[in-house]
Amino acid sequence: MTDHAEQPLSAHLLELRRRLLWAGGGVLLCLLAMLPWAQDIYTLIAKPLLAALPPQSGMIATDVTAPLFVPLKVTLVAAVLVSLPHTLYHLWAFVAPALYRKEKRLIVPLLVSSVLLFALGMAFCYFLVFPAAFRFLAAMTPDGVNMATDISSYLSFVLGMFLAFGAAFEVPVAVVLLYGAGVVSLAALRAARPYVVVGAFVVAAVVTPPDILSQVMLAVPMLALYEIGLLVCRSIRRDPSES
Repeated sequence: MTDHAEQPLSAHLLELRRRLLWAGGGVLLCLLAMLPWAQDIYTLIAKPLLAALPPQSGMIATDVTAPLFVPLKVTLVAAVLVSLPHTLYHLWAFVAPALYRKEKRLIVPLLVSSVLLFALGMAFCYFLVFPAAFRFLAAMTPDGVNMATDISSYLSFVLGMFLAFGAAFEVPVAVVLLYGAGVVSLAALRAARPYVVVGAFVVAAVVTPPDILSQVMLAVPMLALYEIGLLVCRSIRRDPSES
């Protein structure tokens, strides 16, 4: 560790405050830059559902202020995601001085992998899961019923799905962290495969729409990513006798 770790608590709190201000400023800057395209950003998010609706159908706004505030909320979330590398840099700059060299070598790839995997999970959800799920839900709409979704409800659903798929794609990072911290062994991770299979399908059944295709489209990538995590653990195994 460096002398930074031996500084008084007040110095750490001031440094944390400074880093948080820089991170918040990055989010604010991205938000201001993206505000002119707030309506376009929401249209892009709504595109998978609109493509599945019957012709001449659309979405509705049951709240008077929803047409204004819902696109702003979407833009804020987009700004947080766009500025995430900047935010993680300041998080890293705050904790790095207190880490050993070995820990630094491990945490940097994990941070980069976490961002990329979360983005990959969101992209997978948007381009593959949403079209399949919305086509299924539109096909199941009874005759005489107009499938007109409220834009606020749709935003909540989309954000929840993005969070679920983004978090699910973090499975390799979680596996590597558990193994690297010595919480579990490589043999225990391999022995847990049957429970992981059951858990993946249970999680998929809870967080996805009620169709088999969407559930499989979440569970199968989770299982594949778990195996990738095992391969990474094997490449960095702590005990040379492990195989």
